Amino acid sequence: MTWIHSISSWAPAWLVGAVTIIVPAIIVLVLSRWIIRRLMRLAGRYSPFLQRLLARSQGPVSLMLVTIVSGIALAGARFPWEVTAAIGRALAVAFVVAIGWAAAIALDIGVEIYLRRFRTDSEDNLLARKHVTQMRILQRVAKTLLVIFTAAAALMSFESVRQYGVSLFASAGAAGLVVGLAARPVLSNLLAGIQIAMTQPIRVEDQVVVEGETGWIETITSTYVVVRLWDLRRMVVPLSYFIEKPFQNWTYEGAAQIGAVLLRVGPTVSVDRLRGKLDEIVHQSQLWDSKVVRLEVTDIAIDAVELRALVSARTPAQAWNLRCEVREKLLEFLQAMPREVTAGDNKRAPPATPPEYSQSKPADSADPLTNHLRFGDAVKRG
Repeated sequence: MTWIHSISSWAPAWLVGAVTIIVPAIIVLVLSRWIIRRLMRLAGRYSPFLQRLLARSQGPVSLMLVTIVSGIALAGARFPWEVTAAIGRALAVAFVVAIGWAAAIALDIGVEIYLRRFRTDSEDNLLARKHVTQMRILQRVAKTLLVIFTAAAALMSFESVRQYGVSLFASAGAAGLVVGLAARPVLSNLLAGIQIAMTQPIRVEDQVVVEGETGWIETITSTYVVVRLWDLRRMVVPLSYFIEKPFQNWTYEGAAQIGAVLLRVGPTVSVDRLRGKLDEIVHQSQLWDSKVVRLEVTDIAIDAVELRALVSARTPAQAWNLRCEVREKLLEFLQAMPREVTAGDNKRAPPATPPEYSQSKPADSADPLTNHLRFGDAVKRG
């Protein structure tokens, strides 16, 4: 120990104090990192989840150990009182931040452990999406509150900030009103997030229609929702929107949906033949859920008949694709009808246009599309 005393006798006091604090902190940091890495390597053989857990806890654990050792070493450092007090407050702030950091990681790990039992990539994932949405929203709200309390606890270690907080609570009338008005958007979204987590008008991967745009709920944060639109654009909507304004949720209780295909055909087209063709199309399609298939006459005009085909599918996306498939194949069927031969007599099928109107039509009206489908009215997009 004589060489230590001999060095400290001629070295400046601030240098001796810095070495007294820094050297133990470095030793503890290196040892903690080495031990955690050894544990991670050992845990990787048995549980990848435990390995990720150790990797995520490495930062806050190291910060806590360094803060504690530095605080103990600060008592032996030969610093003036003002410097010692300033370093002590800095270490206290670092310790509070480490605790908040560790609490946030513990929250993430708890949510991850809870959600491991639910799978959202299956076809029947309504229950899983309910739990995922609820836990993700509560997780983000809890993180927001945790950040606020951690920052408040760290700032309260300073005497001036503590006195300002006491005076603010003492004059809570006008000051509280000003702070409440300034933070109204943040608080409204925060409360909306809690309400959405409880009532769940939307869930992750719900298919919704917002402001006339169709998309899927991609992310629900503590203040806004990201909607993934059908063309891969992203719409960012405040959380309060889904509490205050109406919107469509196509997968609220289930994903099954009925789609409609509208056709305008000539008045002499056989509805029974079209109904039989529709039944044949849906039975050959893998998109149909074997529940609803129907063809109805919804309107009659002088020169056209409006037909509505109803088909059902398991999801809105499959319903859209099934509607397109039915529309396309019915169109092909109508185009081929004038060239078909009726059963039993080798005669062509009668034209779709009544004879009394045939003289008023131009010569090119024999086109099958003119007889059976009116351009512009063939389909109605969903």
